[in-house]
Amino acid sequence: MLKHADVWKAIDRLAREYGFSTSGLARQSGLDPTTFNKSKRITREGKLRWPSTESVAKVLTATGANLAEFVSYVTDSEGAGIYRNIPLIGFPQAGNQGYFDDAGYPAGGSWDEIPFPGLGDPQAYALEITGDSMEPVFRDGDTVIVSPQANIRRGDRVVVKTKNGEVMVKLLQRQSVHKIELKSLNPDHEDRSLEVENVEWIARVVWSSH
Repeated sequence: MLKHADVWKAIDRLAREYGFSTSGLARQSGLDPTTFNKSKRITREGKLRWPSTESVAKVLTATGANLAEFVSYVTDSEGAGIYRNIPLIGFPQAGNQGYFDDAGYPAGGSWDEIPFPGLGDPQAYALEITGDSMEPVFRDGDTVIVSPQANIRRGDRVVVKTKNGEVMVKLLQRQSVHKIELKSLNPDHEDRSLEVENVEWIARVVWSSH
């Protein structure tokens, strides 16, 4: 049974996961900043007020989250966690053959596993960062969670694999029909401009242990 309190807690959780206050999330979504205020969740007559489907759709668009991710927050609104094991490999292995299929989904039986709270993306996986090329954002030993099914927008941190097997984590600056412009997380490393035809796949980093 869908509970009023759980749906509102999911809104709060979504805001928190993407670095917003609830009023900040409303503003980012093009809504009145007071839309999600606690005082508006129950009417003056004491009736339960539910978030509209339109407002939920707008916050999903604003954050890039999908409906499955939001639903996972509804069913796990306290964050206590429906944990499942997700695949994990070290960053250097990511460029090797046999770890991903053509769509950038984990493949093969050589992955380790770590427990992680249930995500909306069943294809989500973890990469363990090696080296200093992504400092100060990600450091040696950090773990990042990657969601191949998450929507990607300008400003997102992404993992990119090229057709020649190179794997990198960068900030997406611009994506056109022909080119993907990537900004390095470490100012000592160069930014990259890749032809789309040379990119095997691109996926969004949705969480990190740093």
